[in-house]
Amino acid sequence: MPRSITRPLSAILGQCALFAGAILITTPALYMLSASFMTNSELFSARFQLLPSTLYWGNYVEVFARFNFMRYLSNSVFVTGVIVLLNLLFSPMVGYSLAKFDYPGKNILLLFILATVMVPFTAILIPLFLIVRGLGWVNTYQGLIIPFAMSAFGIFLMRQFIVSVPDDYIDAARIDGASEFRIYFQIVLPLIQPALITLAIIVFVASWDEFLWMLVVTTGDALRTLPIGLAKFREQYQTRFELMMAGSVIAAAPVVIMFLALQRRFLQGMAGLSGLK
Repeated sequence: MPRSITRPLSAILGQCALFAGAILITTPALYMLSASFMTNSELFSARFQLLPSTLYWGNYVEVFARFNFMRYLSNSVFVTGVIVLLNLLFSPMVGYSLAKFDYPGKNILLLFILATVMVPFTAILIPLFLIVRGLGWVNTYQGLIIPFAMSAFGIFLMRQFIVSVPDDYIDAARIDGASEFRIYFQIVLPLIQPALITLAIIVFVASWDEFLWMLVVTTGDALRTLPIGLAKFREQYQTRFELMMAGSVIAAAPVVIMFLALQRRFLQGMAGLSGLK
């Protein structure tokens, strides 16, 4: 087969595969949005409905009226926001140390940090809970936040980007008398801005969706977050799926909005990571 024919054919097949993948990924989310505007009878009618007959906003009203949903939402915003800020504060500092300073045991420390990425969170859940309980942090904001204040992946991501910062910039600043903190804040951080946005999005999504730890470390509704609040839609004899769909749409909205607002920088960060050693 001529090369001029095989190239367009491969391009068409690739586009078809991408289109099919996009349909598989987006269809559940679109149906979740559609189902959030359905009544319970429409959602469980004998005839499957892809779209609601009318836009029924009562599900959203009931979500906020019945289930203390604003409390869960505000807790999620506060906890996730603080976790993101702490990761943006500490992970680049550790990454800068591993990338630009030489001291004994640095490579061993980096390998140890990378090894923790391979350990599933469920394996350290009980020891972590015992530590938090010993500190008296059960059912407190610090118990929700501090265990996620810094991540091994975030440290590795920052280290990989900071390695690419030319040493000449840092050496010139040191010759001019700049302190390490000034070099870090005025030279290093501006040069790795796409990486910081990438880290912020990844940490935001992981913290926003965290369910297991938030359930284990809280004993009442006062500090529980949105993923736990969604489980409240299961009543004694039934599950209110239409309310769960409405709540899920509200829960997904901040993540979608954040990604759409920062997607260009996020893609720049991921593209930069793929080219790093």
